[in-house]
Amino acid sequence: MTESMTNPTRGKEVYDLDRAHVFHSWSAQGAISPIPVAGGMGSYFWDFDGNKYLDFSSQLVFTNIGFQHPKVVKAIQDQAALLATIAPQHANEARGEAAKRISGRAGEHLNKVFFTNGGADGVENAIRLARLHTGKHKILSFYRSYHGNTTTAITATGDPRRWPNENATGHVHFFGPYQYRSPFWAADEQEESKRALEHLEQVIIFEGPSTIAAILIESVVGTAGVLIPPPGYLEGVRALCDKYGIKWIADEVMSGFGRTGKWFAYQNWSVEPDLIVFAKGVNSGYVPLGGVIISDEIAATFKDRVFPGGLTYSGHPLATAAAVATIDAMSEEKMIEHAADIGQNVIKPLVEELQAKHKLIGEVRGLGVFWALDLVKDRATKEPLAPYGGSSPAMAELMAACKKAGMIPFMNFNRIHICPPCNVSIAEVRAGIAILDQALTSIASHYTGN
Repeated sequence: MTESMTNPTRGKEVYDLDRAHVFHSWSAQGAISPIPVAGGMGSYFWDFDGNKYLDFSSQLVFTNIGFQHPKVVKAIQDQAALLATIAPQHANEARGEAAKRISGRAGEHLNKVFFTNGGADGVENAIRLARLHTGKHKILSFYRSYHGNTTTAITATGDPRRWPNENATGHVHFFGPYQYRSPFWAADEQEESKRALEHLEQVIIFEGPSTIAAILIESVVGTAGVLIPPPGYLEGVRALCDKYGIKWIADEVMSGFGRTGKWFAYQNWSVEPDLIVFAKGVNSGYVPLGGVIISDEIAATFKDRVFPGGLTYSGHPLATAAAVATIDAMSEEKMIEHAADIGQNVIKPLVEELQAKHKLIGEVRGLGVFWALDLVKDRATKEPLAPYGGSSPAMAELMAACKKAGMIPFMNFNRIHICPPCNVSIAEVRAGIAILDQALTSIASHYTGN
């Protein structure tokens, strides 16, 4: 950012234009005050008043390579000059190269990619594929989950955004593992995994295996808390799917493309899904893109049978060119390895130090550049600092303190999530955690326990 980029007058114009004409998602329109963003670079973005923010949210956890990566910007420019758009019934170079790179990061039996415009329609089509392939209709998913805003995806979602939007049928929710707030009275990870799998099997039996097409799971639950599956859980889900003839859909929209220090989060364990939904980090959100990686078995179902689905912009050249450049940059610059290393050796010890210092932190958990602090009023009772489905004055004060100090975290209910880009520097991580330390100190009075 340079002095010449500071322009408060233009900032007010941008803000007024937004408030006059833009309808924002998930918001009461009169209650929001969006930052007029002037630009961004790397792990930072800034407004027109000269305020610079360290982005510990990666926006909505999608700028996995940060803002304005030159290789990706150039790829978009070059593609725009060559072929700005083409209908999906034609082959094009960018789409084919992107599909090759994306499927090449998954298992050997996952070789086809159906492109969508984002994660929600990726989930829609993964569910459609599973239902058509199996001839069954029910979809099982976690209560603690978010799968997107379109009709089927939002009904599959567990969090409160589902409540006013339940217009699809055939969805059943169940409890996934979450040892800190265990619904299974588990004493340790092994017991949590075992009991969560027993619960899932009971749900399968009582819903009827002959009616269930797929189990849809975020490999690492994102918005609902960065919940890491305990050892054996995903392996157990795979075994139950195989036992009862059910397909496993791995939702990797938020957790994929380096976020957990692997190309896909499920690769932290020893199992493979049948369908993988991706979006966000596949091209760092530079141009909207999502999709489904399809197993050879499911793809074969549609060799001579029409797949009844499609999108005008499926595999859009600008978006897929951005994906090719992003994946290549991540590989060449070893961002996946960097995310794993900085998560284990920098973020983990720093947030554990925060937990030791601040009683408000009940638990820390995460992998790679995907972490959450579970905030409580009382460690003994684990009473959350904000209610399920809502916020609180304490959380609002925490966000305001972070923002004032120049850092933007990702917040949801009683949690603060630390989700910087995969190529964030050690110095930037330390700076962001230092701001979070100060912000937590400023709200310490909200702790009511001993």
